[in-house]
Amino acid sequence: MNRRPILRCIVLCAAALCATALAAENAPSALVTLTRLEKGKLPQTINAYGIVQPGPSATLNMMAPISVRVGKVFVQRGQAVRKGTALVELLPSPQTAAAWQQATAAYAVARQLVRSTRRMLSQQLATEQQLAEAEKSESDAHAQLRAYKQRGADGSHVLRAPYPATVTQLTAQRGALLNEGAPLLVLARPEGLVLNASLRVDRARKIAPGNNALITPIGEPGTYAGKVVMRGAIVDPGSGLVPIQIALPSEKLMPGQSAEASITAGEVSGYVVPHKAILVDDQGHAYVVQARAMHARFVHVSVLALHGDRNVISGTGLDPSEPLVLSGNHQLQDGMLLRVDSSSGKPR
Repeated sequence: MNRRPILRCIVLCAAALCATALAAENAPSALVTLTRLEKGKLPQTINAYGIVQPGPSATLNMMAPISVRVGKVFVQRGQAVRKGTALVELLPSPQTAAAWQQATAAYAVARQLVRSTRRMLSQQLATEQQLAEAEKSESDAHAQLRAYKQRGADGSHVLRAPYPATVTQLTAQRGALLNEGAPLLVLARPEGLVLNASLRVDRARKIAPGNNALITPIGEPGTYAGKVVMRGAIVDPGSGLVPIQIALPSEKLMPGQSAEASITAGEVSGYVVPHKAILVDDQGHAYVVQARAMHARFVHVSVLALHGDRNVISGTGLDPSEPLVLSGNHQLQDGMLLRVDSSSGKPR
């Protein structure tokens, strides 16, 4: 029996096995740390930017109660005032002064008519009906005179702040003649401020009144708690966005200040992973790397939510039985051999 072919075959197989082992030993590998892939929930946060402004319930528009001439102006726009602070002096306009004189004269005539009618009634020269008509005329004249006086037609009057506030608008100018209802100034309560923001329709749909929010003033340290009080049900035709209002704590921010709101709108379920485990490919698609038999396996994912340094992800290719590569993932190629960093221990 010729043994040479058999021996040659054995030698060739052994050589092939050695070459395969040598190639595997020299194959590129990467040192990584691993962690478990686990399901969980994170708050869904939506960020919005806006301007601090007085809310509807915190704004007082002060207007001319009657035709007036503006006297002294004691405040300026942006000034904080205390309760009772003098704001604007109002003087009767020539028209109002004439109306006041006419009303005063009409009341005097009406009173005189009542007195004379009573005397004539005692002498049986007038009737009860005539006295009643005279008294009605006196009452009407007195009511009109009182109304003019309440509106400041009888002389100089000073408007005062009804409560602590900030002057957000000032249109009154000294010497100006204003008609009844003309704007003078606007006061804003410090405890009634809101953050007026706006969002895209798809993001606004997730917001509801009562959602909690964290407010961070732009360019200023500190974060404050707020609450959504209004989510618009109409799209602004100018911006294409939906308005959002967030109530703010008292005396923490100032009207006109810019701020960012992080609104918590429910929870999102999925796989919760550290933010550094998520990578982005050249096409802009997010992916993670899992360890299958200690070889890298790329899995494209969707990022559903971000909270702090953790993300919620989903993906049809995710396998919870395979560890997730946590560090060293940037240097990997799909299918590359993995070496676990012994200093990190077993997958957590």
